[in-house]
Amino acid sequence: MNQDNFSDLQIADIDARKEKLDDFNIEQIHFPGFIQSHGVLLVLEEPRLKIVQVSNNTESFLGIPPETLLNHSLSRFFPRTQIRNLKKIIARNEFETVNLVKLKLKKDGEYLFIDGVLHRNNDGVLIIELERSAYRDDLDFISFYHSLKSAAANIQKTSNLQEMYKFIVQEIRSLVKCDRVMVYKFNKNWDGEVVAEDKREDIEPFLGLHYPDADTQACRKFYAAHWLRVVVDVNAESAALLPVNYPEINLSNSVLRGLSQCHREYLQNMGVCSTLVMPLKRSGQLWGLISCHHYTPKQVSYELRQACEFLSQIISSELVAKEEAEDYDYKIKLKSIHAKLTEYMSIKKNFIDGLIADRPNLLDLANAQGAFIYWQGEFTTIGNVPQNPDLERLVNWLKNNIQETVFETNSLSCLYPESEEYKNIASGLLAISILPKNYICWFRPEFVQTVKWAGNPHNTVVEKVDSEGVVRLSPRGSFAVWKETVRFNSLVWKSCEIEAVKDLRSAIVNIALRQADEQAKLTQELERSNEDLEKFAYVASHDLQEPLNLVSSYVQLLEMRYRDRLDEDAKEFINFAVDGVTHMQTLIDDLLTYSRVGTQDKKFVKIEMEDIVNRACTNLQEKIQTNEVTIMRDRLPSVFGDRTQLIQVFQNLIGNAIKFRKEEKPLVQIRVEENEDHYLFSVRDNGIGIELQFSDRIFTIFQRLHSRDEYPGTGIGLALCKKIIERHEGTIWFDSELGKGSTFYFTIPR
Repeated sequence: MNQDNFSDLQIADIDARKEKLDDFNIEQIHFPGFIQSHGVLLVLEEPRLKIVQVSNNTESFLGIPPETLLNHSLSRFFPRTQIRNLKKIIARNEFETVNLVKLKLKKDGEYLFIDGVLHRNNDGVLIIELERSAYRDDLDFISFYHSLKSAAANIQKTSNLQEMYKFIVQEIRSLVKCDRVMVYKFNKNWDGEVVAEDKREDIEPFLGLHYPDADTQACRKFYAAHWLRVVVDVNAESAALLPVNYPEINLSNSVLRGLSQCHREYLQNMGVCSTLVMPLKRSGQLWGLISCHHYTPKQVSYELRQACEFLSQIISSELVAKEEAEDYDYKIKLKSIHAKLTEYMSIKKNFIDGLIADRPNLLDLANAQGAFIYWQGEFTTIGNVPQNPDLERLVNWLKNNIQETVFETNSLSCLYPESEEYKNIASGLLAISILPKNYICWFRPEFVQTVKWAGNPHNTVVEKVDSEGVVRLSPRGSFAVWKETVRFNSLVWKSCEIEAVKDLRSAIVNIALRQADEQAKLTQELERSNEDLEKFAYVASHDLQEPLNLVSSYVQLLEMRYRDRLDEDAKEFINFAVDGVTHMQTLIDDLLTYSRVGTQDKKFVKIEMEDIVNRACTNLQEKIQTNEVTIMRDRLPSVFGDRTQLIQVFQNLIGNAIKFRKEEKPLVQIRVEENEDHYLFSVRDNGIGIELQFSDRIFTIFQRLHSRDEYPGTGIGLALCKKIIERHEGTIWFDSELGKGSTFYFTIPR
């Protein structure tokens, strides 16, 4: 069956099934109250080793009815020497390493050779489990030992993971003599895939099939803590524990623990009769399973179980080495890229240029097709990325939902559905938080693939009516191949790629902090220099006033006293000197005003902008009347600011509108627009206009676009406006068209 998309009704049905599945998996598998019937279980009370609970199959196994065993010491039924050996093991209390005692018991005139396996359950209760012994002479065991040694050596010799998987299934099948052996690997969602298989030729293959996480959900906790689980005969009747009113016994550590109803039906539906399952662990975490299937009952001896546990532990330790060797060359390449990027960042003015300007770059570090850097509210992109509005929403989602320093997913749309719109760019996301609310993100596009499931993964449980008419949940009955097209997923981010971006984050934090420290020092130097310059300008302009006034006074005195004796040339020269002095005084006055903007410590107060504009117009009244200026304005608000300085701003802007007029009468329009956090003021005129190519010069001190002969002035007015507005934490700019007038805009915070 091929499944591409689900309807809303199907999705609702799947969700309902998931709720049922959660209840289904709560089934108590550690307290079944019964065991598998190929052995006997005795619960012992210390120190006399009194039997306080027993499985109900002791008569068929030992020839002793359970009632005879209950409430009697174990020493009543086994020879003293065997009981002494058993007590030595109990005294050492090292059940994980030594827990086997060989027992011998006479039944029907013949000796039974029994393996007694001792352990304590999670509540500290002492339990002994009895099974028939398989090895009774040294020759059998030596042969078995050599087989085990050969299997371990062959697995360790393999050069890569795939070769190791192949040898695992071959060696374990040869050792256990079962019909099928599989290596089953979990993904990050706990779905599993059969990655290797060795089997009888006449049975269908399972290689490449996927199994949903629900199939192993109930047992994964068990396999994380234990190394083996054996089922001898799924169809055999269980042996109940007696007496039934005895407190429930935790059988988590029991080899003979009975099957839950769910587990039994699951195996029966698969057609399997006997299983032996061993976990594979990577760095202590459950990685996968080795699963042995047999289609007839099969008992596995204590020695063989120990051998399988030993192999499982060897293979688990080899997993780390093989996986690291698998990506060795790629890891070396990533280390080299990291070193280059760190070098680039160190020599560039800012670390962002070091990440994107050269090769290798940011994309090469994570094998991504697109990436962006979000730093201090600004985006820098490289490769194939979503549009900026999409990036802004994604960053907001990261800020509000992701707490981890490093975050990765190969299915972004599952967590952030809006990303479905750009799945061909960003189905996979790898993100690092450089500093709080600053990110680097890598993208991978959608990778469509077809997955073969062992049965419908969305229908793992079904409802059945039992013989008493009660509806209960059961595992799915069909394991027929069910194909599903998986969309909205990218290729998985490798662990070495995730480690590489973690290392990059550390390097960036160090470099960014160093650059920020250097920038802060530079800013302090500039602020100090600016303060010195402003003080110098203030002092210099103030001190220049006195000699300039002296020159002006004496020139004017010279003209008055010797007017009758001067010819026309002399009078013209004196006028030139007076005009020069007047211009110099104006220049010094403007420079003094400019320097005072930064040095004044005056606190801002609430002022009416209506009054500010009125005062500016009063100061310009003569020019307004002479030039017949019309001034139109909105009703202006109150703001917090410096009254004198804001009068200066409007006086300069209105004065410029009058100065740079055309033939027609000047029209000045003063408007205001109220925004969420600021007021936007504008002063518009119908004058000669400004070419936009001069926009970078117009607010610079002493920069003029016209000669003084054309339009008088010092070139300080607009620079002064800019400095005042910036002191008020606003911005100023203009828009203009040559011959059609100009509009100057500035903002004042509310």
